Amino acid sequence: MARATAAKRITHSLVKGIDEFVTQDMEEARVSVNRPLEVIEGHLMTGMNIVGDLFGEGKMFLPQVVKSARVMKKAVAYLLPYIEAEASGKQQKAGKILLATVKGDVHDIGKNIVGVVLGCNNYEIIDIGVMVPPEKIIETAIREQVDIIGLSGLITPSLDEMVFVAKELERIGAKIPLLIGGATTSRAHTSIKIDPVYSGGVVHVLDASRAVTVAGQLLGKETGPIYKKAIAEEYANFRIEYPNRKKNKAFRSLEEAREAALKIDFDAMPPVPAKQTGVFTIEKQDLRELIAYIDWSPFIWTWDLHGKYPDILEDPELKEHAKQLLNDAHDMLADLIENGKLVAKAVYGIFPAGSLGDDIVLYRRREPQQRAGAPTDPAPTRSARRQRKPRPI
Repeated sequence: MARATAAKRITHSLVKGIDEFVTQDMEEARVSVNRPLEVIEGHLMTGMNIVGDLFGEGKMFLPQVVKSARVMKKAVAYLLPYIEAEASGKQQKAGKILLATVKGDVHDIGKNIVGVVLGCNNYEIIDIGVMVPPEKIIETAIREQVDIIGLSGLITPSLDEMVFVAKELERIGAKIPLLIGGATTSRAHTSIKIDPVYSGGVVHVLDASRAVTVAGQLLGKETGPIYKKAIAEEYANFRIEYPNRKKNKAFRSLEEAREAALKIDFDAMPPVPAKQTGVFTIEKQDLRELIAYIDWSPFIWTWDLHGKYPDILEDPELKEHAKQLLNDAHDMLADLIENGKLVAKAVYGIFPAGSLGDDIVLYRRREPQQRAGAPTDPAPTRSARRQRKPRPI
């Protein structure tokens, strides 16, 4: 069988997330082109475009995309010295772009890839890292007089943080275009949440391969105003059409919900009193004992696999992806335990409690002089002041 070309092998490595032979493939590809940048623009971007398309079609999932990104990072790291050696340093930059992973988020692989790709296309990149507070993003952007701000994030709270950054930029009257990227970001979120609060221009960038085109359009003297207007109109139309896409859901009224609440006959089934109440501390918990109690469903959802554990392990389309993800998680847990990298501690409390209407009330500890069987006073909460008769829960 004939050996596959370097381009096909690189695409295979990116799609499958295999980095074992990437440096050899990079060298073979590098010597076959005139400039090392052509390997990124051609071989690597071809593979990453396929990854992006598969992800968009639901045929590839976030854990695999992260592995592909790591292969991309390793490949670009090999080429970078050759690219820097080729550059004269006298060429005028296409623009200055600030990149940051927003506050509360430590993910940087996607941001780093975007930075490398833009840098390889003659943009000056100011990467200020991860967990960056909004004030630092804005201060750096103004001080460095950047042309574009790129905000990245992988976890859901990052979405709200991006909105806050946009609002702050609008508050100070900034007009620096925003690029929004990351696995949890979307055209819908950008259109509905970010674009309405910032007039400086906002564009959702699906993946690194699109970043160069978007930056070029934004910063072009002729294309810039036209592109910003077109994107703004596209997002405005999306906001108008979006409510029609959501199915109308019938909700119960508050009265109906209260009526449907669980009714418990405490006379027929008295609650078992706790052996002890108060606040308790666990100083050192064996992690091996905790593994059996992990709810893996939220972990799987974080990685954009939509299913419930353990049912997802039987899903014909998702089971292999889920199994690999869980295997990786267990390997990481084993490393944490064996090498003592993580210690579990806990503080928990057990308190007498009851319900007052829709609220749960915690009760004060019974005083020593209080007679047995006498009711305890509820803690001075808003609910307690309503003077409704409490019942145990």
